[in-house]
Amino acid sequence: MNALGLVSTRLCAGLMGRRSAVNLPSLRFSSGMTLSQIDEEVARLLQLKAQLGGDEGKHVFVLKTAKGTRDYNPKQMAIREKVFNIIISCFKRHGAETIDTPVFELKETLTGKYGEDSKLIYDLKDQGGELLSLRYDLTVPFARYLAMNKITNIKRYHIAKVYRRDNPAMTRGRYREFYQCDFDIAGQYDAMIPDAECLKIVYEILNELDLGDFRIKVNDRRILDGLFAVCGVPDEKFRTICSTVDKLDKMAWEDVKKEMVNEKGLSADVADRIGEYVSMQGGQDLAERLLQDPRLSQSKQACAGLTDMKLLFSYLELFQVTDKVVFDLSLARGLDYYTGVIYEAILSQTIQAPVSMPAEQNGADEAGVSVGSVAGGGRYDGLVGMFDPKGRKVPCVGVSIGIERIFSIMEQKAEASSEKVCTTETQVLVASAQKNLLEERLRLTNELWNAGIKAEVLYKKNPKLLSQLQHCEETGIPLVAILGEQELKDGVVKLRNVARREEVDVPRVDLVDEIKKRTLLS
Repeated sequence: MNALGLVSTRLCAGLMGRRSAVNLPSLRFSSGMTLSQIDEEVARLLQLKAQLGGDEGKHVFVLKTAKGTRDYNPKQMAIREKVFNIIISCFKRHGAETIDTPVFELKETLTGKYGEDSKLIYDLKDQGGELLSLRYDLTVPFARYLAMNKITNIKRYHIAKVYRRDNPAMTRGRYREFYQCDFDIAGQYDAMIPDAECLKIVYEILNELDLGDFRIKVNDRRILDGLFAVCGVPDEKFRTICSTVDKLDKMAWEDVKKEMVNEKGLSADVADRIGEYVSMQGGQDLAERLLQDPRLSQSKQACAGLTDMKLLFSYLELFQVTDKVVFDLSLARGLDYYTGVIYEAILSQTIQAPVSMPAEQNGADEAGVSVGSVAGGGRYDGLVGMFDPKGRKVPCVGVSIGIERIFSIMEQKAEASSEKVCTTETQVLVASAQKNLLEERLRLTNELWNAGIKAEVLYKKNPKLLSQLQHCEETGIPLVAILGEQELKDGVVKLRNVARREEVDVPRVDLVDEIKKRTLLS
């Protein structure tokens, strides 16, 4: 039997054992077949083997990320790291220290803190007698941390992953697993000073990230509660009506009203009265006008909120951010733990789905829609007291930056730009111009590492100089330290600027200083 015939016979034997699982065609081999006929039959059998999934019993993996999650390649991570650095630098500039908490909490810690969004919490199976849930945000764990450690004053930031069993809209940076970047001030301070600083932080970060035009909407839960009361909303419906008003950034007023009336049981007259107020926007002048409003002036809660709103705008004017801040009565933020000022930053531009995101994951029908909120927060003076055995309250105010939505925009901008994104921080590649200089390259690379220089060397004994230079251009390495036999004799290194293609001989003893100087200049 020739070689092809032997292959065919073995393939037949391998497939016959699985014939019951798949409807195999009859196997047509005979001693009188030509080589071309055998080739055709072998190809047919190989195709059948591929369809059967390989060896008997071998598991075939579905290679995809879980719904609402994604992988990030080195280019994306470089962009991501840049965003994180800008945010962290701002937090530190404002005097914050950092903490960390577990990725899961006791289920009872998270239950009842998020209003209607509580249904989005990921519950875990009973582990060792404890009912656990993945954290939904970083605010509730922070409040638990303060109560548990009896901390009454802290300014902290926390950057970590949170989890929501949400319906993902990945083109808009809406995932089931995502990072939050939180800044919070806990402690008893004079009114509106910490609140104004949180808004200043949002302003600084969005300006520095250069994401386009934005505005920061502010309101106060006390104003909303007072508004609901004077409009005739029953006390027990405050939170659920608040959650409906919170949808005004996504739905038209008529649809919001329909939900209030048809689903929440509110009368149409009460809904219309609410509608008169939630259409109002302005600044300090609006707060002053509402303090004279015949209805709202009857509510002590609303008046307290409006008085603080006036004070807040006076501080925001000192911080020079009032050009982007608007007092908007439609802002509700449905989370149950807010007690005072609330705010949300909105980008006005739209984004497209990232090219690198698989079509089946990116929700292509949502491409080109508004990004929406990229930051939000507010005052939550009662949350820590919910965890404290004696109910001691620690006033808190904070803001959370929506890193995933911001990253979606930064990624889109990078894809649209011809500018190269460096995925490493390598400052110099140690190269050679001739063969048999591997040991010298490694020796110089080690000297640079020991001096704190970020250096690389190609893992080949005798790479071509052109290949080494191309590697620098492809990866964005700015400098090449080239060794040759003559350079070794003269005690110099040829230092090449990759972008300008300029070379200069540098004494070996001065190489570290020269690289550091050039890196600082760039």
